[in-house]
Amino acid sequence: MKLLFVADPLESFKTYKDSTFAMMREAARRGHELFACEPKDVMWQRSDRVSAPLRAFTLTGDEHDWFKPKGDVQVTALADVGAVVMRKDPPFDSEYFYATHLLGQAEREGARVFNSPRALRDHPEKLAILEFPQFIGPTLVTRSEADIRRFHAEHRDIILKPLDGMGGMGIFRVGPDGLNLGSITETLNKGGAETVMVQRYLTEIVEGDKRILVIGGEAVPHSLARIPQGSEIRGNLAVGGKGVAQRLSARDREIAQAIGPILSSRGLLLIGLDVIGDCLTEINVTSPTGFQEITAQSGFDVAKMFVDALESAVR
Repeated sequence: MKLLFVADPLESFKTYKDSTFAMMREAARRGHELFACEPKDVMWQRSDRVSAPLRAFTLTGDEHDWFKPKGDVQVTALADVGAVVMRKDPPFDSEYFYATHLLGQAEREGARVFNSPRALRDHPEKLAILEFPQFIGPTLVTRSEADIRRFHAEHRDIILKPLDGMGGMGIFRVGPDGLNLGSITETLNKGGAETVMVQRYLTEIVEGDKRILVIGGEAVPHSLARIPQGSEIRGNLAVGGKGVAQRLSARDREIAQAIGPILSSRGLLLIGLDVIGDCLTEINVTSPTGFQEITAQSGFDVAKMFVDALESAVR
C-alpha cells in the first residue's frame, strides 16, 4: 500500500522518540511504500483533484541520517494513495483548519484520511471533554473574569489554560491566596476577547498526567504517566516531565472503553486521553504521541497495533 504521511518536515523528526517515525518503521517493515508531504504542499484546482508533491522515501536504519529519497518528487492526487495519515503537530491554527478542509475534499474524491478531517475539526482537544462530563473534574469554560473569580472562590486551587495551547504552554496554577489571579486572567482571556478553560487543581498530578492511547476504539494496555519534575506543576514531556509507562487502572479502562468506540465511529482512528487521577482532562486527536516510550518500557508494540488498525480500516 502507498502510505502518505502529512506531517512536519522529515528533517525535523527526533526519531528516538517520534511516534510518527514509529508508525513509518512498522509500515516499512510490512512492505508498505512510504510518502511524505507537508500541509502547505496540499493544493486543489477546479477540474482537478486535491494533490501534493509527494516525497517517496525509504528508511536507512541510521539514527541520524534516517531516511533516503526514492526517486523524484511526484505531484500525486491524494485519492491515488492507499491511505493518508494526518500527523501535523499542533497548534490547531487557521492553516491547520484549512488543511482539514482540503483533506475533506480529498476524502470526497476517494482518499482515505486518518484521522478524519471533519472529526479533527469537531473535536478540539481541550473542549472535546465537554461531551463526557461524567469523567471530568470541576471545569469552567468562559471569557468572563467574574466567572473565573467565582470558580476560584468555590474551588480555591485552580488551573487556567488557553484553549489553543500545546505541550503545557500557557498553563497557570492559582492557589487559595488568589495571588495574581487577575493578571493571569487578563493574560489568558485578553481582556475578555478569548475563551479560557479553568479546572480544579488535581493533586494526583504528582503521580503523573497519564496519556492513554486508544487505537481503533481499543485502549493500549499501558499509559504513559508524565510526571512533573522539581517545582514544575506540568507533566508534559516538552517541559521536562518524566515519562513512565504504567498498566491501565480500572478507572483508566472505564474511561477508554466508554469514549474510545464513540470517537472511533466518527473517524478518529487514534486518540490520546489525558487522565489525572480519576479525571479526564483532555482528548488529543491531532498528533497523539507516546508510542516509543510505552513500547520501550512495557514491551507492548504500539506501532504494530496502529498499523494493524490502519490496514483494517482501509480494507
